[in-house]
Amino acid sequence: MFDYVIAGAGSAGCVLANRLTADPGRRVLLIEAGVVDRSPYIRVPKGVGKLFMNPKVSWVYRTRQLKAGGQSEQWTRGRVLGGSSSVNGLIYNRGQQADYDELVRLGNPGWGWDTMLPVFRAIEDNAFGASATRGRGGPLHVCAAADLDPLCGELIATGAAVGLTPVTDVNESDEERIGPAMCTMVAGRRWSAADAFLHPVRKRPNLAVLTGTRITEILFEGDKAVGVRTRTPGGAVTDYYAAREVVLSLGSLETPRLLQLSGIGPAEVLRAAGVGVRLDRTNVGARLREHRGLAIRVRLNKDAGLNRKLATPAAQALAAMKYAATRGGPLATPAYEVIAFLRTRPELDRPDGMLLFAPWSAGAYVPGKAVRIEREPGFSIAGQVLRPTSEGTVAITSADPDGELDIDPRFFSTVHDRRVGADLMRRMREFVTGEPIASWVAHETFPGRGVRSEEDIVDAALTGGYCGFHAIGTCAMGPADEDVVDPELRVRGVSSLRVVDCSVLPVMVAGNLNGPIMAMAWRAADLITRAV
Repeated sequence: MFDYVIAGAGSAGCVLANRLTADPGRRVLLIEAGVVDRSPYIRVPKGVGKLFMNPKVSWVYRTRQLKAGGQSEQWTRGRVLGGSSSVNGLIYNRGQQADYDELVRLGNPGWGWDTMLPVFRAIEDNAFGASATRGRGGPLHVCAAADLDPLCGELIATGAAVGLTPVTDVNESDEERIGPAMCTMVAGRRWSAADAFLHPVRKRPNLAVLTGTRITEILFEGDKAVGVRTRTPGGAVTDYYAAREVVLSLGSLETPRLLQLSGIGPAEVLRAAGVGVRLDRTNVGARLREHRGLAIRVRLNKDAGLNRKLATPAAQALAAMKYAATRGGPLATPAYEVIAFLRTRPELDRPDGMLLFAPWSAGAYVPGKAVRIEREPGFSIAGQVLRPTSEGTVAITSADPDGELDIDPRFFSTVHDRRVGADLMRRMREFVTGEPIASWVAHETFPGRGVRSEEDIVDAALTGGYCGFHAIGTCAMGPADEDVVDPELRVRGVSSLRVVDCSVLPVMVAGNLNGPIMAMAWRAADLITRAV
């Protein structure tokens, strides 16, 4: 018997395991379906290319067709200690102050910026040092991308020319800005949530960690969650019990799956899947929001960027040798090296678009295949509508825990997202045609200069864009009875069951979500321990 059972050892689960075991009187079990984070590619920042869609360390999900007559898409999430923080592109954003204050405005007290900024400062060990907005000495190493390709300097200079403010730390401001991406790295090495929060406490006698163990069902006594049922790859079934709470930290796809498998979800979905209905909860698996990336790829007229340093096996071997010797070179930087936040229209009160720049370009995306770096020199821009309003769904299709999920993203299904997406593409092209970078550009290879109307831009984003891997909302918090969890993240209609992951966000926190969910889990630990 444990006091707390945590389902999922991703970004949130690692933080919870750390904080809940700080009191030696609390017994905690952390359960992860994936493997121990031993792969050497996890440590290498650009090793993400070898981890993406790799079933040894990642879940791979297939969505519905993104448009009528179009293709489906594959989404990936970490299946390893550290979760997606062990396989992601390392980008560390915190979101805007107004995003957190919006949570409070929507009826979720305790999640405003006045509360969350001190949490970020507590968890950070920022290489720039402590300030009013930065933390120093915390467990999470954060730094700016360094050893950048010279092309990145040209991109930053172009950003300044089109009206953005060059900064050294993009998290110190909510204004329009551009600078090196902040990332979870230290000394040229990935620093995941497992590195920061879990591994330092693995030897605590009050913490047990299981890997390779799939949770198949939440166990109840009446309306109280009392534990979980698990299964190993060999088929062994074991029940584990929690005297105080079961905490779900499986992410925005797996948390609603487990709730639905346990009888909590839309009644019609559960019955169709052959699952008995414990609670008819329409919003479990609904309200899915996800960033859809608009892409521009450019061919350069001179030999610059990283393509020729990464495209061939020989070039990759040389880069690996340099990394092994110096912890530097092209493998020592995050997936995207420069980041910008901007307004898509001048009258807006804050940035509503994010751009990610890479001094490399990839070939056309092929579902299920690894990203292929082009041999000819090029660079890429990825743009995201920061606060999308389109909502999709996630639903089980059978009572089998390994069964396929029905994921319907419904990208660009609102007027807002279509308009902002088109406006964002037009701003992205300012970087292709602006100086000094324009003097390096031969031509735009994707989507092509002929793609200019809103309809064509949205179509290009659905066919040749990408998923941001930032899903939220499928167990969103709020004050209303129909909200899945309350502002303290407790699942409504049952007791002793809580959700702590990105699924609880009712609106998008602008930017990448790894940093925000670690901070939210740190705050959630206080809510959990205070409930005793």
